[in-house]
Parts: sequence; C-alpha cells; structure tokens
Amino acid sequence: MEKRKLGNTGFSVSIIGFGGFHLVEVPRDEASYLLNTYLDSGGNYIETAAQYGDGVSERKIGYALAGRRDEFVLATKTKARTKEGALQSLEQSLINLQTDHVDIFFMHEPQTVDESKQILGPGGAMEAYHAIREAGKASFVGISGHGRPSGLLHAIEHCPYDVLMTGFNYFDHFNFPQIEEELLPLCNERGTALLGMKALADGYLYKNPKNAIRYTLSLPIVSLVLGINSRSYLEEDLEIVGNFSPMTEEEITELYSTAPELGSYVCRRCDKCSDGTGLNPQDIFLLEGLFDRQMDSLEVVSPPQYALQERLKHWFDQQTWAQQEYKELKEKVNPSHDYSSLNKLCPYGIDIDRKLKIAHAKLLNNQYIY
Repeated sequence: MEKRKLGNTGFSVSIIGFGGFHLVEVPRDEASYLLNTYLDSGGNYIETAAQYGDGVSERKIGYALAGRRDEFVLATKTKARTKEGALQSLEQSLINLQTDHVDIFFMHEPQTVDESKQILGPGGAMEAYHAIREAGKASFVGISGHGRPSGLLHAIEHCPYDVLMTGFNYFDHFNFPQIEEELLPLCNERGTALLGMKALADGYLYKNPKNAIRYTLSLPIVSLVLGINSRSYLEEDLEIVGNFSPMTEEEITELYSTAPELGSYVCRRCDKCSDGTGLNPQDIFLLEGLFDRQMDSLEVVSPPQYALQERLKHWFDQQTWAQQEYKELKEKVNPSHDYSSLNKLCPYGIDIDRKLKIAHAKLLNNQYIY
C-alpha cells in the first residue's frame, strides 16, 4: 500500500488508516481479524479514542494487536480539556491498548475558540501532553474535529500541532467550505500534517465509495482514516486504494455537477444566483449547511434514506450557531417574496425560491412553516 510522509514526525503512513469507532459494533474476534488483515495488507496507521464505547474500541485493538505494536503508528484521542483529565484519559487508554505509549495523542473536537483556548491555557490538556511526552508515553500531539472548524483554526493559528485530522468529502465541501479553503492551506503553511476522515460523510455517500475515497485522497492530505466494520468493506477499501489514481480537475467538476447526493438541492456555492438586490442566497444556504448539512430538502424519500438523513443531519450539533447567526444577518429571507426569478440563474437546477423559504423555516426554528 502506498505510504506518505506524516509531516515532521518521521513516520510514513499508509494512504488509508484504520479508524476505531466502528470496532464498537463488531465482536472482539472479528475486530481482531479486520485489524490483522489490514496490517497484513500493508496498512500501518490505527486510530481510536477513549470515548469510543467508553474504551471498548481501545480494548479490542489492544487484544488484537498487542503482539504487533512495532508494526504500526497508533493514535488515540481525549475530549478532556484539563491537564488532570487528559492525564487520566491517556493512562486508561494505555491500559486498554496494552501498550506503554501511543505515537499521536489527539485533543479531540474543540468546536469553539473557547474550547481551543482552554486546551492551550494554564492547567489545560496541552500541559498534560508535555508531561506525557517527557515520560515517553506519547511522541506527538494532534488535534481533530468535525463540522465548521472554528476551534481547529484557532488551534493551528496558536499552537504548533504536529497533526490535524478532520472531515473531507465532496458533500460537506459545500457545507463547511472553511475546511478546504482556510484550514487546509493554513496547516500546509504551518507544517501540520493532515489526516482525512469522513470521506463518506458519515455514511451518507455509501452508494459511491470509490468516488468518495478518490475525492478525499486527491486532496493534499497524508492519509484517509476509514471506519471499517466488515470484511466486505475492508476488501472494497483495499481494492479502491490498490488501484488509486487522483481525480483530475475535470473529474472533480463533473462530480460536483452530477453526484446524486448533491442533486438539485445542495447549493454548490457558484455565486451565480445573487441578483444584487441585497440578499445573497449563498449566505443563507451556507447557514443551512451549518444547520443540517442541507440534508433535509422536505422531499418525500425512501424510509432508509429518511432514517439516514435524520440520523446524520445534526451529527455535529452546530444548529444553534446557524440559528443565532441567521438572527444577526442583516438581509433575511422574506417568506412572502417571490424569488423564483433567481431559479433560472442556477446551473444545477435548484429551485432557489423554494430552498430559500425552507432554509428560512429551519433557521427560524420552524417558526415559519414552508
């Protein structure tokens, strides 16, 4: 399997990593089979977190791979924000993983600037990392998170993190554009190695795994961490990366245009529907993306699609931000106004009038029923 240099850590890691979240869902012996097969196939990056099943994921990795510890780069995460909490978290993780050290210790999911500041402040979790590194229990520090990257941007601007991991996929590219437009170049500028996750948008892109994985691995990242909970998924993932070639610009443009999950509802942020009257639909749709990832189009869909959409649309729990920011927006949607003249401006066939009013209803906490 192709390997890429992991920033300044001295490690080279395989282009797909094994994410531990979904190990919670499979029996211990099956988890062992998946992990060992991944290593036997050339993979060498395994990542988990203390909170995955309250240590269940870590314990399964420890059970499966204690005898192969020198064959892979191991990472775990903590959501603790204080020095004391992070120290306790890592000590328990080491017991669970049956090892005396991890290679990367991630500060996980600081969504806000305040959380990022707490990690870096007096008595914060970063102090724990320095103590842990001095004791030889962790070699490098990382930071990871989901959705709009306010906390991650602040973290990279104010601390030389070795590694950052966040979601990259062709669906959320249009919901959280700051990830590719601001965070990615900032990490490259600061020398922070980038790991990707959520290439399938938490499973939303399950019908198109090849396009999803190729898209994410075509970005300037080191490795893509995939959640693997079945032999068939592992085999498919290995086949995709075994024949990997980066997407061309033409292929990416085509994907943005024709991907069925984007369809005729998700705004592509082409900025062609603004008519100069003051309201910019793109601003509204960006807040709708923050609210529910533009997943709920109020169309009748199949029961499986509906269940998936309802499970994932508030996955990052950022809808309160979206509603508050909409309240502060100078130009809001007028539900009685006819915006249908904008429809002909959209090259993706989106009914701008309808979508604006749906977004308005969502962002007003359903005070207006479309």
